[in-house]
Amino acid sequence: MKLAQSKLSLLVASAALVLAGCTKKPDRPHPGSTVLGPQTGGPNIAAGPVDTSFGQNTPGLVDRGSDFDPNGHNRTALQAQAVLFDFDKSDIKASERDKLKVAKEYLDKNPAHRLLLEGHCDWRGTAEYNLGLGDRRANATRKYLQSIGVPAERLETLSKGSLEAAKNADDATMAKDRRVDLIVVNPAMAAPAPL
Repeated sequence: MKLAQSKLSLLVASAALVLAGCTKKPDRPHPGSTVLGPQTGGPNIAAGPVDTSFGQNTPGLVDRGSDFDPNGHNRTALQAQAVLFDFDKSDIKASERDKLKVAKEYLDKNPAHRLLLEGHCDWRGTAEYNLGLGDRRANATRKYLQSIGVPAERLETLSKGSLEAAKNADDATMAKDRRVDLIVVNPAMAAPAPL
């Protein structure tokens, strides 16, 4: 009898442990409310005076220019060349290929720069599915660029999925959310990694 009670107690304790581990999946935070969101900083970053004199006329520091962020990323240089996709598709449409030829010409003229291919989706679908679709779109763009002569070591991919998509958007907005952004990366301008 004691053995049966012991087994029953063990079974109840095991079931309680299993059920305690099965919590509801947390909601994703809105990108604008995180420090790494689409804006620089988030609502928790104190907006104080900025010392703009730091690094001026200091030997060894690279002039970043107004178009590059502290990580050496320029989102505006090829912004007009963002590659658009049909709903739930990751193939490069013929109408989008000229944009990638422009990107190749840019890289040919700027041999120190690379491209970060950032895949995006509209708001429909699960977060996991959209991350995968964004990855497929970024990799399809990479494959096409390689097919026209861009070396693989000058291309990086990243999927943002639907993190930055407008929720419950209209068709025109969703069409713009289904894209791969071409972000110019200048490794010489990247901030050094923290120690």
